[in-house]
Amino acid sequence: MAKAAKKAAKKTTKKAAKKAPAKAAKKSTKKAAPKKAAPKKVAKKAAPKKKSARKPNAAFMAPLTPSATLAEVVGSKPMPRTEVVKKIWDYIKKNGLQDKNNRRMINADAKLKPIFGKDQISMFELAKIVNKHVK
Repeated sequence: MAKAAKKAAKKTTKKAAKKAPAKAAKKSTKKAAPKKAAPKKVAKKAAPKKKSARKPNAAFMAPLTPSATLAEVVGSKPMPRTEVVKKIWDYIKKNGLQDKNNRRMINADAKLKPIFGKDQISMFELAKIVNKHVK
């Protein structure tokens, strides 16, 4: 029993020893002479630059008239080139004309074959082909 009492006494003295230096350190910092604070310089923050809204290029928005063969797919009224390409893609997806193995390739059906000029084209050629069929 004497051993257990000694261990308990050691633990309490260790805790007290740990707390004592901390208190002494706090007191010593309080007793130190206060330093005079140098006047702080306030840095001026630069006003954040506002990004201007991106303006669409007027050339993209100019209405173009599709050729007779292209009009069968997208309609005959004048529309921007971007709208023509969107309508062609809608037609391709609606009719399932993308190649099943290579999704980059577009298979031509009866309406698209006169526009494409061949049985299959790459999706990257689509804008180039549309360019030939609008005025």
